[in-house]
Amino acid sequence: MTEQPTTEQRGATLRDEDFLRLDGQICFALGAANRAFGGLYRVILKDLELTYPQYLVMLVLWEHGTMPVKQLGQHLRLDSGTLSPLLKRLEAAGLIRRERSTEDERSVHAVLTEEGAALRERAVEVPRRIARATGFELAEIRELQERLGRLTAALDAAVDSVGRD
Repeated sequence: MTEQPTTEQRGATLRDEDFLRLDGQICFALGAANRAFGGLYRVILKDLELTYPQYLVMLVLWEHGTMPVKQLGQHLRLDSGTLSPLLKRLEAAGLIRRERSTEDERSVHAVLTEEGAALRERAVEVPRRIARATGFELAEIRELQERLGRLTAALDAAVDSVGRD
């Protein structure tokens, strides 16, 4: 494995105090962008009567169909304590139902209802509105998604390696 060049080797020499500036923290920039997205999604999803986390659940089910709740949590990177209340609210809204697996009664599946499946048609405009709001070209959005995917993988690997230390 080749070593990544240090900040200094890439030509951007930083002083110690520069490392502790708020505007220099990638986590802050990502967090601020996440909050801005959250505000925009809140407005856009109001017509669908969904919260952003509920919308994410619906996206996975629209894409993959019925699936075990555990697998749904893996797709969304959510634990069962966070996912269960989301599913309860979606079920109360008539968009999904939870069913015990016939093969393994310990396993519960999330299943779209007719109403939940029909909501997909109304939701198609959501990503288009979000994309327009960014002011980015589609290629820029795809590049950002790719970079964020690489960042996520690198951070996951870092957590795993630190956990082994």
